[in-house]
Amino acid sequence: MAKDAFNGWVGKDISAADGNLVWESFTPKTWEETDVDIEVTHCGVCGSDLHVLKGGWHEPEFPNVVGHEIVGRAVRVGSQVTGIKVGDRVGVGAQSDSCLNCNLCKTDNENYCNDFVLTYDTKHKNGDRTMGGYADHARIPGNFVINLTPYPNVPSEVLAPMLCGGIAMFSPLRRYGAGPGKRVGIIGFGGLGHFGVMWAKALGADEVVVISRSRFKGRDAFKLGATKFIATKDEPDWATKYGRTIDLIINTVDSADMPLQEYLGLLVPMGTLVQIGIPDGNLPAFNPFTLVMTNRNITGTCVGSRKEIREMLQLANDQDLKTWINPFPMSQVNEALKSFNRSEAQYRIVLVNEKNLREDNFLSKL
Repeated sequence: MAKDAFNGWVGKDISAADGNLVWESFTPKTWEETDVDIEVTHCGVCGSDLHVLKGGWHEPEFPNVVGHEIVGRAVRVGSQVTGIKVGDRVGVGAQSDSCLNCNLCKTDNENYCNDFVLTYDTKHKNGDRTMGGYADHARIPGNFVINLTPYPNVPSEVLAPMLCGGIAMFSPLRRYGAGPGKRVGIIGFGGLGHFGVMWAKALGADEVVVISRSRFKGRDAFKLGATKFIATKDEPDWATKYGRTIDLIINTVDSADMPLQEYLGLLVPMGTLVQIGIPDGNLPAFNPFTLVMTNRNITGTCVGSRKEIREMLQLANDQDLKTWINPFPMSQVNEALKSFNRSEAQYRIVLVNEKNLREDNFLSKL
């Protein structure tokens, strides 16, 4: 039986990360009746896409199609898929499958399953390579396709980045108790950090403190809901001045030489720092007495469960929360990557597949 062929922006070697993707056909996973084919209308550009293409986390495998903040229309739905029908607006984030049988999967923690399948750059259960959403179509196991019908107030272009960047911040904030009575710190105010401020405010945190090197983005942070902005480059005594003042910190910084010791010192005793940013290498060393003498905690989280994604989207829908986006036509994906590399995202770049939007006047239905 002949294999299907999809068209998309394919990375052929590590130069792809510099904006050298090539438009050509690629082979999706072999169709199974548990799958959904998505006609992609939007796909966010995530920092993970660049890390993978340049081989920052591991030896890259090519050819590759990246993109795991996918929104579009279900155009083919397997007979064993429930809750989705042809024509539904649907989406998928960084995870596209898991074992579905272990205790983690059965308790809405499938994002920590040992058989976690990435939406791209890994293998499906059947052994086929996973391919992402910088394309006209994506084929995804139906259990991890989110029906977006319940969230009509969230437009697709602002919803797409929530499916990875958004949930990567929402999950730790929710799991570690951001809300009334809590002082929350967000280290780094980029694509992830702006979500952190938005969600922390929406969850009702008493204080939302942004920690950044400079005040360049201070106005934006306050506009999103920050109550305090610490510019470490401008305040040499910041670590001492603000020590023991924050209950929960989400660290989006992925630099291997970040001042992790000082970040931990900002926590109150029994406070928690959640590491989200993943450097190309190890985290900096820190003195264990920073934890031992205060019962502070350092941990990390991986995206979020399907249950958490739906809870996040419901919050965005109910409170009219919007990602701050910089849209690019998907035909200009290489310019989008170059813009990302120049730190011009402010705050999430979204690829808009204009061809698929035009068909059936789909945009007017979102």
